[in-house]
Amino acid sequence: MYPIRFENLYYEKIWGGRDFEAFRDNMPEGEIGETWDIACHPNGTGIVANGKLKGVKFDDLIRKFGHDLVGKKVTLDKFPLLIKLINSKEKLSVQVHPGDEYAAKYEGDYGKTEAWYVMDAKPGASLIVGTKNCTKEEFEEAIKNNKVEDCLNKIEVKKGDCFLINSGLVHAICEGVIIAEIQQNSDVTYRVYDYGRPREIHVEKALDVINFNLQCENLSEKEEVSHDGYSTSLLCKNEYFGIEKISISREYSDSSDDDKFDMYTCVEGEGIIEGNKFSEVIKMGDSFLIPANLGEYKIKGNIKVLKSYPIV
Repeated sequence: MYPIRFENLYYEKIWGGRDFEAFRDNMPEGEIGETWDIACHPNGTGIVANGKLKGVKFDDLIRKFGHDLVGKKVTLDKFPLLIKLINSKEKLSVQVHPGDEYAAKYEGDYGKTEAWYVMDAKPGASLIVGTKNCTKEEFEEAIKNNKVEDCLNKIEVKKGDCFLINSGLVHAICEGVIIAEIQQNSDVTYRVYDYGRPREIHVEKALDVINFNLQCENLSEKEEVSHDGYSTSLLCKNEYFGIEKISISREYSDSSDDDKFDMYTCVEGEGIIEGNKFSEVIKMGDSFLIPANLGEYKIKGNIKVLKSYPIV
């Protein structure tokens, strides 16, 4: 097999923009808020964009190659992760995601823990990560009185910042950022507050699942380890996924894992993934799936990538 890139699945959003055009030349018209780049979900399933498997749908790919693709310890029933990029010209709604148990009971889906990596940020751009010293009762009162913004932990962000958004953590992406999002393979979102826009909100369910004890942590402050030609930093590792940031100045060597797949998302620069009988260009905004049986490979160039994988 070889590193697999999928066609970008674009979604127009009322808060979307055109900033992906800085590194993409295949955007459709409209205000594009999201591109799903490694996705196998009922709301979006990728189609292979490169190599001899071009045109094959992701779910058919899993049926064809099974554990050789996803790994011996990864279920074939549902691909566990999803990678998307988000571009916000306007604020997204203030929202929260349920955990696995609640989502299974009420939505028939996985819960949703995710991580955000800031690929780009305009001056003064911000995110909302968590609440500010308030109880469930105080937050519910703020919703009723249209004072939710007083309870939110709003932080200014810059390129390279990274945050873990656990299920139960109130959050929102604000204007002027491009985010790489690695998440559980779920599309369940409960809106808490939407700045007066006429969209459905889900106050009762949101209040059921919010964990007011969860705090904001900037993962980009994790220790970076230098090697010959590259450096690495473990941004996060939880029960669902791990994410490593790899900054390559010359060359990085790795090999696939029989137990699980890996994914690479380029957040800066351009390079080449090469191995036995394959060579793929990887540039900013690209994501590649590394099949479990791929074998040895190298990434060459001046490039920063996020390596993400399921925890098995």
